[in-house]
Amino acid sequence: MAGHFPDRQAIRQFQLEQLQKLLDLVQGANRFYQQKLEHPNAGFSLTSLSNFSDCIPFTTKQEVVADQQAFPPFGSNHSYPIDHYTRCHQTSGTGGGAPLRWLDTAQSWRWMVQTWQQIHGAAGVTAADRVFFAFSFGPFLGFWLAFEAAEKIGCLCLSGGGLSTIARLSGILDQQATVLCCTPSYAIRLAEVAAAEKVDLPQRSKIRLILVAGEPGGSVPATRNRIEQLWPGARVSDHHGMTEIGPVTLECPKQPGVLHVIEQSFFPEIIDPISSHPVSPGQRGELVLTNLGRLGSPLLRYRTGDMVQAIPQAKCGCGRSDLALEGGILARVDDMVVVRGVNVYPTSVEEIVRSFSEIVEYQVSISKAGALSEITVHIEPEPDCKDSAELAARLQKSFEKSLSLRVPVQIAPVGSLPRFEMKARRWVRQ
Repeated sequence: MAGHFPDRQAIRQFQLEQLQKLLDLVQGANRFYQQKLEHPNAGFSLTSLSNFSDCIPFTTKQEVVADQQAFPPFGSNHSYPIDHYTRCHQTSGTGGGAPLRWLDTAQSWRWMVQTWQQIHGAAGVTAADRVFFAFSFGPFLGFWLAFEAAEKIGCLCLSGGGLSTIARLSGILDQQATVLCCTPSYAIRLAEVAAAEKVDLPQRSKIRLILVAGEPGGSVPATRNRIEQLWPGARVSDHHGMTEIGPVTLECPKQPGVLHVIEQSFFPEIIDPISSHPVSPGQRGELVLTNLGRLGSPLLRYRTGDMVQAIPQAKCGCGRSDLALEGGILARVDDMVVVRGVNVYPTSVEEIVRSFSEIVEYQVSISKAGALSEITVHIEPEPDCKDSAELAARLQKSFEKSLSLRVPVQIAPVGSLPRFEMKARRWVRQ
């Protein structure tokens, strides 16, 4: 198996060649990067990957947003005339700003579909599978890519767009789907509806694999275990990507919860989000990405805002030498909340909450007391929970033990907390 994957030297050489091609293209035709690279280092020949990192400036989301506002509707980050583009997708806008629109040429789209096929392959998807896509198929990138990549493999692709949760559940069971693609939250929601409708998932479901993305939950052990308990016989596989950058990682087949950056499609860096300097091997930092084949609308040294931690290893047990991220996406740079001197990340709270099987859903309220932040966790117990007050007390003790922090826990009425089909928004600022 190991012989099927390039070693570090081959990866570096390929990345260097692709980066030079990308720089030659954008400096000659892409107005966005022509302006960004108008400095003494522009037009140079790359001699090493560190040469690229030292001489090319970062690209930030704020820059891209400003560019699309200055040159509506699509901005100026295009390497070809607009009539060369065949696809338009947009971000979800969950960060609070306006969604970003992203154009792709037929060539760029093929490159991303091929990258997505690697995600399916690493997860174990084959032509014999029936893949159900429990998404609305709106303007967001990932659903369309995952669908087309599965079609290229030869799978029977089943769309769940425009259906209610009950209708999707019926489609999964009646059509005997073997693979389910959705967010971690929605996998839990489907099982919740199945229980409410008295559907016996262990008897009726043929799902053997649940391929998740959109939230960090797929690499959070407690969330992963919860999904696998609710869908007996199914295994969870994680990955991640972004509309503006493309499909980035696949889950290691040998190490659940470890994501490999697909380095023949991306050049990754990990930096300190404050100093912008590279972190030492094994340290947590912000993931910076350059997509190597999305030539029509590329991003060079894009600060993703995703916090990650690399595993210092030359080669993984799966045979890959690609960068391995322990725990996948650990947090967003701007998602951390400092509560009485303690750094609290959403993934840390999710790991604790999901370890309680009696909790169906939760929400975190963030409030300000002067200059200080406080959080309150609202939980919705299972309908047959006999002592919700005792459950809240146990959860509060778990927070104290894990975070060294007293976190107030409040009980929400059954069915009162929001459910999510897309990215969950459980952290609410008051």
